[in-house]
Amino acid sequence: MTTSPLPPSLVAPGGTVGILGGGQLGRMLTLAAAELGLKTHIYTPDSKSPAGQVANSVTQAGFEDEAALLQFAQSVDIVTYEFENIPLEVTSYLQNHVAILPDPQALAIAQDRLAEKTFLQQNGIATAPFAEVSADHSIEQAIEHIGCPAVLKTRRLGYDGKGQRVIRESKEAPGAWKSLAKAPALLEAFIDFGCEISVIAARGQDGAIACYDIAENIHANHILHQTFVPARVSNTIAQAALKTATDIIRKLNYVGVMGIEMFANLPGPDAPHLLMVNEIAPRVHNSGHWTSDACPVSQFEQHMRAICGWPLGSTTRTHNAVMTNLLGEEWRRWQTYAQTPNTSLHLYGKQDTRPGRKMGHVTQLLPLVE
Repeated sequence: MTTSPLPPSLVAPGGTVGILGGGQLGRMLTLAAAELGLKTHIYTPDSKSPAGQVANSVTQAGFEDEAALLQFAQSVDIVTYEFENIPLEVTSYLQNHVAILPDPQALAIAQDRLAEKTFLQQNGIATAPFAEVSADHSIEQAIEHIGCPAVLKTRRLGYDGKGQRVIRESKEAPGAWKSLAKAPALLEAFIDFGCEISVIAARGQDGAIACYDIAENIHANHILHQTFVPARVSNTIAQAALKTATDIIRKLNYVGVMGIEMFANLPGPDAPHLLMVNEIAPRVHNSGHWTSDACPVSQFEQHMRAICGWPLGSTTRTHNAVMTNLLGEEWRRWQTYAQTPNTSLHLYGKQDTRPGRKMGHVTQLLPLVE
């Protein structure tokens, strides 16, 4: 029998939070939960998950295993997730047995770039111009509408530059789509932005909203390399970014922490928008890792507070910060990072080192100067 999704309630110290996914974000959520006296139960197909190394309990099973999912649901007080590519069938099944936060509606939107961009546009939030590409909406039609240069992105499962192709001339378009196996896609206008910024925003069960200071992100090979706080943007842009993030999180009736990436410092005095939203991530976010060292309450503790019905914590920044991802073999310089002044080292315990894989990060703390 199908029942209505269960409403969330207060999860007190001693309670158990179930986390779908066992990556580094789950690991850092687990560590934050422990500081609050909460237990965690990780559900992951991975036998060597970073989160599983530090959690109270682990269920290693596939997302199609309903028996394991039911047992997992019955062992926890609330469920959350640490990545957004969880099958929606899983969350629909779990919702009949346990409360899930953030609401999986946010997952459904974030998993599909067309749904995401449409949601933003319908709510008056600026994005890059876009057009659908599919069997019924040809790449040629999209190019005619958007022009070149443009970026072709698969609607689903793209991250860290995967599932994307830059199209500089219209003749490249058919080949670009073919290289993506002609998967349903989105063609976006290429935006010549000055910088990418992000907002880490949180909303509690009571509707309270708290945002961290605006961060500026630098990418290398489509992967986040460094995050700087504060971002080098005007106060007008910073306030606009905070308002945009607040509008998104409120429109979704969202509970938990969300990362919102935006294009800022758009060229020319006549640019039609102060900002354009690039994407939303319904989870704690790589560009918010600095909060673990430069704020009284990290994004990971904030997420636990929000979903468990606790008051949100302070987002006050105590230092300027530079967060650098350790990709591939870079983590092997851990001894150097460990003895660098005013630097915090965070390693994720991953067993296999691969080029471009996020193995850890370091955060350098600097004097609080705007």
